[in-house]
Amino acid sequence: MCLLAFAVGVHPDYPLIVAANRDEFHERPAEPAAWWKAPRILAGRDLRAGGTWLGVTRAGGLATITNFRDPERHRPRAPSRGGLVVRALVDPQETLETHLTGHGRDYNGFNLLWAREGAVWYYNNQTASGVTRLTPGIYGLSNGVLDTPWPKLLRVREGLRELVRQRGEPVPHVLFELMSDRRQPPEHALPDTGIGAEWERLLATPFIVDRRYGTRSTSVVLHRIDGTATFAERAYRPDGGVVSERVFRFRLTRGWSARTDSRHSVTGAH
Repeated sequence: MCLLAFAVGVHPDYPLIVAANRDEFHERPAEPAAWWKAPRILAGRDLRAGGTWLGVTRAGGLATITNFRDPERHRPRAPSRGGLVVRALVDPQETLETHLTGHGRDYNGFNLLWAREGAVWYYNNQTASGVTRLTPGIYGLSNGVLDTPWPKLLRVREGLRELVRQRGEPVPHVLFELMSDRRQPPEHALPDTGIGAEWERLLATPFIVDRRYGTRSTSVVLHRIDGTATFAERAYRPDGGVVSERVFRFRLTRGWSARTDSRHSVTGAH
């Protein structure tokens, strides 16, 4: 994924709300969301490296990843980051943390977000902050560290904040609309991440439309206080038109509580 807005433990009916855009080169082959035979996760599949960008489990697990934008330190032979999403969905917490703290630097830059057992965790391999358990709140994540104030991140995060403030029903089509924003920020507000002005402008909108690279899909994950979950995915053509929409609804085998534990911890610092 390249842009997420998510809410943890702040909506009275939905303790977890995630809306995420996957931005990728259009020529990179992928399969849409489906239940995998093994491991038993619900996710899309990257057909080039075999991993995924976002997935969920019936046990209430969720994991997703964004690339950290740092072109000068990109290593073509580094292992695929999509495999980390699968690890975050199936590995025990201790095993996952051990892998991240011991091998996180083996990968190109990334942010990994995952949820399990009523908690949400965050890790990036660019700082020494280690694995962080997030407190209840509304967050944004793109290709910098958590809540880096890029215009597109601020726009979708504040849109989700307003939805939660009004206690609106975060149904998939509302969140699809939030993530479909194509408005360009003013030139002076563009970040400078070392990719050149043309690419900075292209990547500055929440929803990216370009024949080479753009928003390939939007995913919405909703965990309801009654123990039910919704996973919705909308896929797009290079011109931004909708190709397909899939909605999966299922009961969680481990429920969430809206009164999410607000403790905060940092472990395994580099």
